[in-house]
Amino acid sequence: MRGTVVSWLLAAPLALVLAVFLVIPLVVLVAVSFYDYDSFRLIPDFVFTNYIEVFGSPVTWRTYAKTFWFAGITWAITLMLGFWIAYYLAFVVEGTGRRTLLFLLCTIPFWTSNLIRMIAWVPFLGRNGLLNQALLGAGVIDQPLEFLLFSDFAVVLAFVHLYTLFMVVPIFNTMMRIDRRLIEAAVDAGADFWRVLRHVIIPLCKPGIAIGSIFVIVLVMGDFVTVRLMSGGQSASVGLMISNQISLLQYPAAAANAVVLLAVVLLMVAAILRAIDIRKEL
Repeated sequence: MRGTVVSWLLAAPLALVLAVFLVIPLVVLVAVSFYDYDSFRLIPDFVFTNYIEVFGSPVTWRTYAKTFWFAGITWAITLMLGFWIAYYLAFVVEGTGRRTLLFLLCTIPFWTSNLIRMIAWVPFLGRNGLLNQALLGAGVIDQPLEFLLFSDFAVVLAFVHLYTLFMVVPIFNTMMRIDRRLIEAAVDAGADFWRVLRHVIIPLCKPGIAIGSIFVIVLVMGDFVTVRLMSGGQSASVGLMISNQISLLQYPAAAANAVVLLAVVLLMVAAILRAIDIRKEL
């Protein structure tokens, strides 16, 4: 009995923090999503108007489709880059000191804010930017490339730049835990590089891939600053739509979209966790 009381007392501070900063805000968010509103005020009520607008608007469906597209493309590119960067650090680089140094170099972009890192792309990708000037000077192109900045390409490029490290870290962590004797046994059995990769390394990296995928997908689905800045207002995402609704004081509509977005993200995370049981694999 005393042990049970002590356990509850130890868990109480964390439970209180979760209740204050997670559960209560979510309850308020859901409640506000059923409110009515006009141009000047919130009207406490219980109406489904906001959800009808979410599911009945073609614009909303296209915005969600665009957000899924951004998330899917970014996930695929970051997975490819993250896996091979992690592989290089874990299996090619020799020595803990060199491996640590190179890993720290990967974190250098995070020493500045996301906004500064995105702005840094503008003079490089612009119509008169460094890349276009270099291509023009080399005779590769006859006129500046317009799609490099303020486009979907720029948005995806910024996402990859911002979130690749979130894929590298968990995959690198799982690779470092792989018993090297398993790889040696596979090589001794006649397996080539690609067979070792397919049958040994990738299966053992599933937890890291799952965790990195969750990080990247959740971050991209909720991002709105990157889409607004790098697309020049020419693309949209659910996060940007919610931000615009908040700026217009349409809080119930924004809350309804936030609830739907949260439900969608949770379903995606649940699907990943169902495909890869992280607790079982670790």
